[in-house]
This record gives sequence, C-alpha cells and structure tokens, in this order.
Amino acid sequence: MITPGPPPPAERLPQRQVALIDLLDRLLSGGVVLTGDVVLSIADIDLVRVSLRALIASISAQNPSPWAGTSPLRGGDHDG
Repeated sequence: MITPGPPPPAERLPQRQVALIDLLDRLLSGGVVLTGDVVLSIADIDLVRVSLRALIASISAQNPSPWAGTSPLRGGDHDG
C-alpha cells in the first residue's frame, strides 16, 4: 500500500487562529454528536463495556427545546 505524501503548497489550508468562543458558536449552531466506547478489561478479558453517545446543540427560536413544557425539578407535567 502506498501512502500519499503531503499535498502541494497550493492545496494546503492556510493556518489561521480561531477564538474558542467562535469555534463553540459554530459547533453549537449546527450541533455536535459525540460518541465513544470505554472498555474495562483485566488480562485481555473485557469485563465492562460502556458506549457513550451525546448530542450537543444550542436552543433558539428556530430550534426550540423539545422539553419546553416540562421541568425536571417538578417531575414533568404532573401536579404535585
């Protein structure tokens, strides 16, 4: 298998600095999906496997919260 070398200078992306707040704004405006797996093993024997999945997105007028009518402190829409 042949590994390609670095791209020619004309195809390289220019290096530029991006502020952290600008990066977070771009990520949250479109949403981010994070996935990962954690495996605990001893002597090459898998004991525990945990799959992690998270969706991170901003809430706005165009993208409302699916839980707008509920409150986790009250336990949802129940009276009490």
